[in-house]
Amino acid sequence: MSNRAFYQDLPVRTNKMSKLLGKEKLFAPVPPDWQVIVIDVMGSTQAVAAGRHHDVNLAATGGIITVLNRLRTKYDGLVIPYFFGGDGATFIVPAELSEDLVAILDNYRHHVKQRMDLVLRVGALGVDKVYAGGTSIRISRAALNRLYIIPVVLGNGLKEAETKIKATFIDEEALAAKLEALDLTGMECRWNEIAPPRDAEQILVLLVSSQEDTLQGRIYGEVISRIDRIFGPLNQRLPIGSSRLVLNLGLMNLAKEMYASLGRLSFRYLLRNWIATLYGPWYFKRTEAGKKYLARITQLTDSLMLDGNINTVISGTDAQIKELITDLEKLEQAGKIVFGYHVTHASVMSCYVRDHDEDHVHFLDGTEGGYTSAARMFKQKLRERKQE
Repeated sequence: MSNRAFYQDLPVRTNKMSKLLGKEKLFAPVPPDWQVIVIDVMGSTQAVAAGRHHDVNLAATGGIITVLNRLRTKYDGLVIPYFFGGDGATFIVPAELSEDLVAILDNYRHHVKQRMDLVLRVGALGVDKVYAGGTSIRISRAALNRLYIIPVVLGNGLKEAETKIKATFIDEEALAAKLEALDLTGMECRWNEIAPPRDAEQILVLLVSSQEDTLQGRIYGEVISRIDRIFGPLNQRLPIGSSRLVLNLGLMNLAKEMYASLGRLSFRYLLRNWIATLYGPWYFKRTEAGKKYLARITQLTDSLMLDGNINTVISGTDAQIKELITDLEKLEQAGKIVFGYHVTHASVMSCYVRDHDEDHVHFLDGTEGGYTSAARMFKQKLRERKQE
């Protein structure tokens, strides 16, 4: 009997996130015959240092959109868990879909290399092999608000899968004749850098990890409680506000989107989307549909992810950020967590827009490296721990 709808059929939890994380009974083990698929921009730290942060985000976002469009057109819009990581993404998929999804991502990988000059690692690992290594993947579905439902994962299984997949990746060339047309319908990246909602605030990009596979729920619940106490609930600490959203009207930005989406030059694409972008400010300010879209962006933005780590982008004052970092340092000194962070002046957003009503999702990162910079600090701490 197929368990294809395992994740889709999980009940949606409305518990406060800090409470949900502490209720182990609300999490279910991912079926062992499922697969973990990972995509990752190789050398992302160097690419970000060279000023290519937008390209790195675009490559990761395009991978997610490639999968979501395939699910929509071939698998009746099946819902699967996935996680955006700034320079990559992770998917947990039914076994019978894995080969097809890896194939289209491998096709996308070759387009990324040819059109963006970036190496996108792609690979898969069976959940049964993850479990054989002694780690787990326990999952729940959580409603962040009326419109947005996210997967929540406890256990170190996805981290183990990512490590193994990256280690075994081989960058093989593909013949141009074998490449298939991409389906990146809905891919949009037309917003300028987004200033925090309030003038006195900055953007904090945070990565928190606990190696305690069975204790993560309690530890992460404690961390989220501290974030809630210092910054307020999710809607109060969200790094974007509709009044701060400004469209990027530059043709160069559209050209990057065009090459990432189509893999080729199209004057028709440029002209059509440039006119639509020029019309955008009027649409968002003057029409009810435009105003509603802006309001819903804040509800459909991916600012909190729990994939066995806590990954979040937060807006807050210097004092709030310092208070949280002090609290996290105490937890780190107690051996409960390792964390990395990056503080910057703005956030950046890439978007998947099927329609301007409720069928859109927005992937968030910080400027100047964002998640990649936070991960660099995190990895340095791990190296130092191993040397002790």
